[in-house]
Parts: sequence; C-alpha cells; structure tokens
Amino acid sequence: MSRFVPNRLAAPLAVAAGLRGTLWAFVLLRTGTRAMAGGDTLSYLEPGRNLLLHGVFQTAGLPEIGRAPGYPLFLAVASGAGLALAALLQAALSVLSVWLVARLARAVGLSEPAVLCAAWLAALEPVSILYSVRLLSETLFTALLLVSVGRMAAFLRTPLSRPVNSSTVPHPLRGLPREMGGMPMHYWKAGSISWSGLALAAAIFVRPAAYWLPMAWALGLAVVCWHQRGLRWKASALLLAATLPLLAAWQLRNWMETGFSGFSSIAVRNAYFYSAAETEARANGFPFAVEQQAFGYPDEAAYMRSHPEQTDWSQAARLSFQRAEAGRILEAHWPEALRAQVVGSAVVAFSPCAAELLELLDADSAPAPPRVVHAGPLDAALHILRTDPLRATVMVILELWLLALYLLAVKGTVRAGLPRFVRMLLIGTSLYFITVSGGVQAVGRYRMPVMPLVCVLAGAGLACKQKQARMQSIEWSVSSR
Repeated sequence: MSRFVPNRLAAPLAVAAGLRGTLWAFVLLRTGTRAMAGGDTLSYLEPGRNLLLHGVFQTAGLPEIGRAPGYPLFLAVASGAGLALAALLQAALSVLSVWLVARLARAVGLSEPAVLCAAWLAALEPVSILYSVRLLSETLFTALLLVSVGRMAAFLRTPLSRPVNSSTVPHPLRGLPREMGGMPMHYWKAGSISWSGLALAAAIFVRPAAYWLPMAWALGLAVVCWHQRGLRWKASALLLAATLPLLAAWQLRNWMETGFSGFSSIAVRNAYFYSAAETEARANGFPFAVEQQAFGYPDEAAYMRSHPEQTDWSQAARLSFQRAEAGRILEAHWPEALRAQVVGSAVVAFSPCAAELLELLDADSAPAPPRVVHAGPLDAALHILRTDPLRATVMVILELWLLALYLLAVKGTVRAGLPRFVRMLLIGTSLYFITVSGGVQAVGRYRMPVMPLVCVLAGAGLACKQKQARMQSIEWSVSSR
C-alpha cells in the first residue's frame, strides 16, 4: 500500500476522508438525501437509469441531448443501493482527488514538502468538501481532469531527445515498472499523450464544458514541440486522435437520434435562456426574470406559450432557432454581453459558496440575495451584510481562505521554478474553465476543477514560504551567537 500512498500522505488523506465523511453523515441526519440530491440531480438520474436498465439514453421518452452520458451513468450505477450511498461513494472519489493532486504536484516537478503542502490544501479546500456530497457532476469531472493533466504534465517535463531512464522519468504515478529504462522516448511520450487524451475525453463526457480543451491543448503542444524533430505535429495529432473520435461518435448519435449535430444542447439553451435573455433585459430595461419568461423559460409548456409556431418543430429545429436568435441578440448588444461574461467569470473565480454551504447544512433561512451578475458585486455584498449576518460571516471566512490560496499560488508560480510549459498548462487550463463558465448562469461550483490546480501552485508557494521562514530562523540563530 505504501507503494501508492506514502506515509507522508496518510495524514492529509485521513483528514480529507474525515471531513467529507462527517459532512455526509451530518447532512444525512439533518435532511436525509434532500440536500444531497437537490438542483440538477434528477436531470442526470433519469437518463442514466434509462441507459443502464433499458439501453436508451432518454428523458421523458425523448432522446437526451442536453446531458452527456458520463455522470448520468455513474450516478445510475452508484445509486443502485440508494442516493445516500451514491453520495458516500462520491465523497470517496473526492478523497481520491486529493491523492491525484499529490501525484500531479510530483509530476510537475515540485519538491516533496511542496507535494505534501498541495495535498493538505486540497484536503481542506472548501468547494471540494462541499460538493463531495452533492450529487452533481463536478467531483467525477475533477478526478478525470486531474488524471489527464497529470499525464500531460509528465509529457511536458520529460526530455525530448534522449532515451528514457527510469531514474529520471518524472512520471505522476510512482510505482510504474522500473524496467521502462532504455525504452525509446517517443513510445513513452506517445503513451502519456494518449492516456491524457482518453482521460480528457472521459471528462468531457461527464461535463461538456471541457469540449474545446483538447483543441486548446493541441495548439499548445504544436507550439511546445515546434522545434522538436519528430514531435512537431505528432504530439498534437496523437492528442486529437485520442479525443475527437469519441466526441464525434456521440455527436453522430445526437444527429441520428434528433438531427442536432452538437455534443450537448445545454450550451445552446444557456446562450438563449440566460445570456441572450439577460442582454435583452438590460437593453430594454426589463427585469431579467420577466425577459426569461418571455423567452419561454423554464419548461417546454412555457416555451410553447411564447413560441406557439414551434409546436410541430423538431428538437433540432428549435435548437437551431435558439442558437440563431441568441447569436443575433448577443451580436447586437455585444458590450452588455461582454460585461455579463466578465462579471460571471469573476463570480466563478471569487464566489465563496457560502450560500451553498448553508443550504446544504439546512442553516439558511434568509431569502436568496440578488445575483451578482444582475445587481453588481458591491450591491449584492452590501445586501447580504445588511440582511443575513450568518451568511456574511461564513462568506468572509471562505473568501479569506480563497484569497490566501490565490496569493500562495501566485508565489508558487513565481518562486517555485516550475518549467515554463508546465506553468502554462496549469494556468492556461484554469483560465479556460473560469472563462467558459462565465455569464449570467455562473456559480461558484464551476470553479471546482480549477481549485486542484490552484492547490498545486499554492503548495509550491507555501513550501517556499516555509523554506524562507526556516532560513530566517537559522540566520537569526547564527547572528544571536
């Protein structure tokens, strides 16, 4: 066991398991599975069970094209013995992510003290703890993303020209056979890229927000390997070959079933019912909720009342209309659309998730505050401070923790001496998720796949700070003599 979990990682893993297990037990005793299965859980559970039991990915008798099948299938299998055990299994997956953070920290070349710091920060990270027992897709998605990023980091840190030596390979999984020494470099590197691509494809099937990440990584690989003979185009091609066929197969399924050729319709619906509705509301001076209802939100009956001419239209035809209409509105009022996207990205990056924590603990009795994207950050914060002292206190504590993590991550980026391309991988991937998750629908939980990468950089920063403190202590001792 120590081969995979060194003794130094036992403490953060035990603390991670204790925190998540305690939260699971408290929520179960206080609210049952109501808080665990709130929000979008049912929209994952129904198509997943239909796929598991009947072999068809459907919701209400229609082909499901809004959700990808990854998390619905996981939830259908995990909930076979009940939703409570499914949440416990997901909490265990969150603990596994702490171990994967340590593996990633070692893969990017951090020292052992920095690896341990990264593991501790991941074990204590509030968003990871909070959503470990909420039956939503972020926990599974984050674990798969960490596997993919770890393999890609190992590729970027491996020398590009000489044979692999088992003593120098910075592989994210210690314990691989040491007989790989002497194997031609391009074989080992091809394996790293292939496994990274397959794990990334699996993550996209859990949460389609990562759909464009393979193309972004492939472009980055083309830049990294431009001067490397034999890898100039092969690295990018291999990554795309491991991801795109799987994504294309699902898009082919959607097209054959409904005529919709995209990977997931959720992006179209968000653009129409959220981004376009918010932009139109601001342009016309109407409340957002009123404009959303005029667009036909929240269900099919409301949509048919707003668009009776589409009664006989197919799913694909309606989605085509929504995509075109959203594009027209956003283009006509692009300054407002850009503002909403930027503010939404800030919400993803800095929201402390205090309201979500209190809701999970069944301790939130105050009405919901105005959304930051609508009211603005200052007005929303002042409203909470005036009307809900408990939420304000929790919000301040969590926000201070988040800002401290970011400051440590900046220090680690600057002072830890990480390879340039590894820094680009971690920072670029984090910025990708913060950017694509912005907009009117932005919430703090969309930050969850970013936080393990922040913990890796923050672990490096914390280790640098500890080393600096030790050096100052030694200098003080010497000078005092």
